[in-house]
Amino acid sequence: MKVIVDADACPVKDTIMKETRNRQVPVVLVSSLSHYSTQDLPDHVRAVYVEAGPDAADFKVVQLAAKDDIVVTQDYGLASLLLPKGCTVLHHKGFEYDDRNIDHLLETRYMGSMIRKGGGRTKGPKPFSREDKAAFLKIFRQKLGSTGEKG
Repeated sequence: MKVIVDADACPVKDTIMKETRNRQVPVVLVSSLSHYSTQDLPDHVRAVYVEAGPDAADFKVVQLAAKDDIVVTQDYGLASLLLPKGCTVLHHKGFEYDDRNIDHLLETRYMGSMIRKGGGRTKGPKPFSREDKAAFLKIFRQKLGSTGEKG
């Protein structure tokens, strides 16, 4: 089991690295080259960079993901590709994507896209809050604990 992070715009990377450090859980941060960083990473964390093309990071995440991995992404489409692989897929605002909610999330995204294509406006996401971070931390700890790989 490993944790894979769709890392370009992920506000919980530090939380993920901290929570996995003492649990012997490897972390892979997948980012586009346009987000290249020289930041020193802990030994259990590996950065993977991909070309800056559309969906390049998503394709790499799908390629790296395996059954029982935890993947963190805000991309509903990517989540829908990972669920059939047997991954646990989490949003950084503290909810899990699953077979019960993914269709609704994708449909909502599609409807918003159609409104914008037609010249309409839709609300963007609410800013990331302390409550969101706490909700993520709670579910992330639960999922790490359920793996039985605490260090």
